[in-house]
Amino acid sequence: MHPILAASLGLLLGLGIAVLMTRVQVRRSLAKARAAERRARAAERLAELGAMTGGLAHEIKNPLSTIGLNAQLIAEGLDDLADSRPLDPADKQRLARRAAALRREVERLRGILTDFLTYAGELRLDLKPIDLNEVVADLVEFLSPQAQQQGVRLRADPAPGPMSANADAGLMKQAVLNLMLNALQAMAGMPSEAAASRELIVRTARASDPDGQATLQIHVIDTGPGIAPDVLPKLFTPYFTTKAGGSGLGLPTTRRIVEAHQGRIDVHSEPGKGSDFVIALPA
Repeated sequence: MHPILAASLGLLLGLGIAVLMTRVQVRRSLAKARAAERRARAAERLAELGAMTGGLAHEIKNPLSTIGLNAQLIAEGLDDLADSRPLDPADKQRLARRAAALRREVERLRGILTDFLTYAGELRLDLKPIDLNEVVADLVEFLSPQAQQQGVRLRADPAPGPMSANADAGLMKQAVLNLMLNALQAMAGMPSEAAASRELIVRTARASDPDGQATLQIHVIDTGPGIAPDVLPKLFTPYFTTKAGGSGLGLPTTRRIVEAHQGRIDVHSEPGKGSDFVIALPA
C-alpha cells in the first residue's frame, strides 16, 4: 500500500475512533446531567413535602396541647366536684381512669409528632471537629443508670488515641443514642434465664471503606435476641417497627443523620446471638 494512502487511512481511522469516543463521552455527560437534574427535582419536591408536613404537624400540636391541658383540669376538678357534690366512688374512679387515659394518648401523639418533625425536618449541621471517643463516653455515662436498672452491662470500648471526625456533636449523639436505646429495649424482652448474658458494648474503631478510604466507626453491639433475616431489609423503612408503641422513626432518623454526614450505617445480626449496628464516618 502506498505510504500516503496508508497514512490517510490511519488518520481517518484515528478520527473515527476520536469521534466515537467523543460521542460516548457526550452521552455519558448528558446522562449524568439528566440524573443530576432528576435528583435536584426530587430534592425540591421532598423539601416542599417536608415543609408542608412539618407545618401540618405543628398545627396539630397546638390543639393537642389544649386537649392535654383540659384533660389535666378535668382530673383536678374531680376532687373539687366531690367536695361540693357527693360522687359514687366507682363513678369517680371511672372518670379518673378516663382522664388519665386521655392524657396518656395525648402524650403518645405528642411523641409521635416530635419524632416525625425530627425525621422530616431540615437537618442543619453544625460541623466541628469532635472526638468520637468522647461522644461515646458521654452517652455511656448518661445511659448507665437505665442499663443498670434493666440488668444490662453497658461499657465503652474506645479505640486508642483521639477519633477526630468533622460532625455535629448533638445530632451524632442522637443517632448513637437511638441505637443504644433500641438495643436496651431488645434485651429487655429476653427470657429471665438469659438475663446474665445481657451486655451492650459501644466500640470505636478505625477502618477502610470498599474504596480504600479511611473511616471512623462506631459499633453498637448487643447480646439480644438478634434480628430475623426477613426483617433486616425493612429496619430503616419509616414507620416500620416490631415494638409495641414504637413510632418506627428512630432508625430512619439515625440513618438520615449519618448520611447527612456523608457516612453510612450497616447492620450485622444473627438470631439468638445479638446485633452489631455500625456507623461509618469519613475520617
